[in-house]
Amino acid sequence: MSGELPQRRVPLSTGITMNVAFAGPDDAPPVVLVHGFPESHRTWREVAARFDDRFRLIMPDLRGFGQSDRPQDVAAYAAEALIADIFALADALNIDRFALVGHDWGGAIAWAAALRGDLRIERLAIINSPHPLIFQRSLIEDEAQRAGSQYIRAFRDPKLESGIEAMGFPTFFEKSFSKHVDLAKIPAEERQRYIDDWSRPGALTAMLNWYRASHIVVPTPGEHASMPAWVGRGVPKLKIPVRVIWGMEDKALLPVQLEGIGEVGDDVDVFPLKGVGHFAPWEAPDQVSEALAPFLAAA
Repeated sequence: MSGELPQRRVPLSTGITMNVAFAGPDDAPPVVLVHGFPESHRTWREVAARFDDRFRLIMPDLRGFGQSDRPQDVAAYAAEALIADIFALADALNIDRFALVGHDWGGAIAWAAALRGDLRIERLAIINSPHPLIFQRSLIEDEAQRAGSQYIRAFRDPKLESGIEAMGFPTFFEKSFSKHVDLAKIPAEERQRYIDDWSRPGALTAMLNWYRASHIVVPTPGEHASMPAWVGRGVPKLKIPVRVIWGMEDKALLPVQLEGIGEVGDDVDVFPLKGVGHFAPWEAPDQVSEALAPFLAAA
C-alpha cells in the first residue's frame, strides 16, 4: 500500500463535515473520486499513486463513512442528500467543473448526480456500480442477480448491527471481503484501519443507512414482483462522456449489469477487467488506472 494521503475536514453547506483526502497539484484538472461500502477514501490510495502527477484528486469519506460525520437518521441518507454533498464539496473547494469517478455506492451516487444534468460534471467514470435503471430491471427479471443482491435485504434489517457486533468486526471484515478478494493480499495494518473506522460510535448504523434509505426494490428469490413505476418512466440519457470499468468476477453485481449499458448515454464505453472482482480499485490498481487516466485526460 502507498503512504498516507494528506487529509482535512471540510464543512459543507449540507450541514455535515466531510473528511477529505487530497493528491496531485492544486492547479491540475480536478477529479472527485467517491468510494463504496464498507470503505473510505482509502479505496483510492493505490489508484491515486499512479496518476497523481496529472490531476487534482479529491477523495472524500462519504457521509457515514471513515472520519466524516455520521448522522443516525435513515432520512439523512436519501439520494438527494448524498448527491448534494458532492456538489457542496465542489463548492467548498471552489471547483467549478470536475470529473466524477465512483465505485460501488459511490458509483450509484455518481450515476445519480450525473443524471441530474448538472454541467459542473464534465465526465463520468464508473467502477463496478450498476446504472440504476439496468439494476432495478435486473432485480425483477434476472433470478441470478436477484439472488446475488439478497445481502441488500439483510443490510436493511434493523437487527443487523447487533448481529455484527456479536460476531465482531474482524469476522465482519472477512465476511465482507473474502468472497471478493484474496484476504492474504490485505496487510494487517490496512485491515485494522477499516475495523477502527467501523468501531467508531454510530458508524455501523450510518453505513447501513445507505441501504435502508435506498428505494431500490429487491424481491426475495422466486417472489412475483412488479416493475416499479419509475422504471417505465425512465431516466435521462447522459450527454457527457462515460467510461464504465468492470471487474468481471464480481460476485455481487453480475455481468447482466453491462447489458444495454451503451444505450444510457451518447458517449459510453466499457472496459471489462478479466479476472478482477468487485473491489477493483485496490485489487487491480494498475488496470483501473490504465483505464481511468486517458479518459480523465481527454477533458
